Amino acid sequence: MTFDTNFTNGVIAVKEKTLLGEKLLRFPEQTAGEVLRALSESGFGGGESDPEAIFAHEEGVLDDFIRTYAPGEAEKSYFLLPRDFHNLKALYKAEKLGISADGMLAPEGMYPIAELKEMLEEGKSPVPEIAEEATGAEIGAAFDRAEFQHLFRICMLRPVLKRLLIARADMTNLLTAFRAETEEEARALFVDGGKLKEKDFALIFSEDPEEREHALMKSPYRAFYAECLAAKEKNIPFTEAERMKEEAEIAYFFDRRFALSGKEPFLYYVFRRRAEIRNVRTILICLNAGVNEREIRRRLVGVK
Repeated sequence: MTFDTNFTNGVIAVKEKTLLGEKLLRFPEQTAGEVLRALSESGFGGGESDPEAIFAHEEGVLDDFIRTYAPGEAEKSYFLLPRDFHNLKALYKAEKLGISADGMLAPEGMYPIAELKEMLEEGKSPVPEIAEEATGAEIGAAFDRAEFQHLFRICMLRPVLKRLLIARADMTNLLTAFRAETEEEARALFVDGGKLKEKDFALIFSEDPEEREHALMKSPYRAFYAECLAAKEKNIPFTEAERMKEEAEIAYFFDRRFALSGKEPFLYYVFRRRAEIRNVRTILICLNAGVNEREIRRRLVGVK
């Protein structure tokens, strides 16, 4: 359909009223059963009782909204194309290992699963040929690079999407560098499209603690870099850095939420809705695992 700003923003205004908002912030102090009852009373999950069915319903509703109301192919691709690359990677790995891909597949993105299978079988996949001896990390990097290349090409005329992609590429590469043993290993796994320079990544591997500590201090990624460095030095998982990367997009819009215009309300709504679904999943998993309230709150994304 042709994008009509006023009409779409009117639809969003109605849908925003169904966001969980303050209710979600109270969930970490409740039991899993209480959360499920509250979700049902709020209409979250479409009447389903099984958690996975609840999430499948909500993700399906949001996907339908994206396909119906996306301002253009760029916006639709930004949200759905990553699913296709995830599924291509799952199909590729399943074929390589001789197993079924069913348990590894995400909901369909821009293309049906059958069409993705044909792409791989006919050698028409958007991912360059992968060496037979490639490691799991190298296979993953090949699909990630192809995903970023396609998204940058599709979104190059959308300044906001391009900006978000640049930040995502830079943060992805920073995490890759901190997880790598050497600078050479990191560079082999980098994705294209970011704005950070070679010297920025070289400082991560510097033997001088002061150089490592002060790298990227004048960069927009200084807080993210500091979190990665702290995790690396403490030899703990990069959980907090991953969370920061996941909420970077919603944070960009939150900081200017009262001045959004054009296609931006659509983008902000989808980011918030995705974060909400993710947060409900996180809360239920944590409650069932006995995680304490404080730790649950720390794991939530896009919550201010």
